[in-house]
Amino acid sequence: MNEPIKTENTDIMSIYQKSENILSDIQNIIETSRRQAYHAVDTILSQRNWLIGYRIAEEELKGENRAGYGANVIKKLSCELTKLYGKGFTKTNLYNFYSFYKCFPEIFHTLCGKSQRVLSWLHYRVLLQVADSVARNWYEKEAYEQTWSVRTLQRNINTQYYYRILQSQHKELVEQEMLEKTSDFQNDKLEYIRNPVIAEFLGLSSNTDFTETELETSIISNIQKFLMEMGKGYVFCTD
Repeated sequence: MNEPIKTENTDIMSIYQKSENILSDIQNIIETSRRQAYHAVDTILSQRNWLIGYRIAEEELKGENRAGYGANVIKKLSCELTKLYGKGFTKTNLYNFYSFYKCFPEIFHTLCGKSQRVLSWLHYRVLLQVADSVARNWYEKEAYEQTWSVRTLQRNINTQYYYRILQSQHKELVEQEMLEKTSDFQNDKLEYIRNPVIAEFLGLSSNTDFTETELETSIISNIQKFLMEMGKGYVFCTD
């Protein structure tokens, strides 16, 4: 499986454009780098959890459909991983990773070639609540194209937005109501940073007292650590 993990181009050097205003230029550099760093965390966390789910699914095949084999594997893994890495690897979380791979088996094209659209792990964790695969795929597409926040996605699933807009003769009114109801959620663009799942992944405490410098340092550190743990065959490509 030592194939390159390809992601979209996130090189801020290629994005930078000089203007006549030095303050504006530096502000753009800082804000762009932060957005790219946050996006990188989202992508890597999704990749990590998908890979864990993929590996669990592969191990499950060894059980030759024996009852309880997969559950036993997850139970043992949870115990060992919790000892090594902390509470982020409960049985529930491992089942979520497994379900993530099962529901979205082609999302990374087995780690080679161009990836499909990729949301944050927090988005995917919410999407796993949707049993109807057609509805789930619709929510995924809309969340990506409309840049829904996690809270917006959760609310839309809870209120059966897909089914309501599907059955409505006045879809624009249903959509307009949704936009009004979720406007506050959409303004909180960095909501995932304060989520305990992200904090745990970045090695931060679960409170929100950490500084932006601590956050950015931890992001860079964890990206490097993740790639090193994956082995030298794993690199980020930007084509």
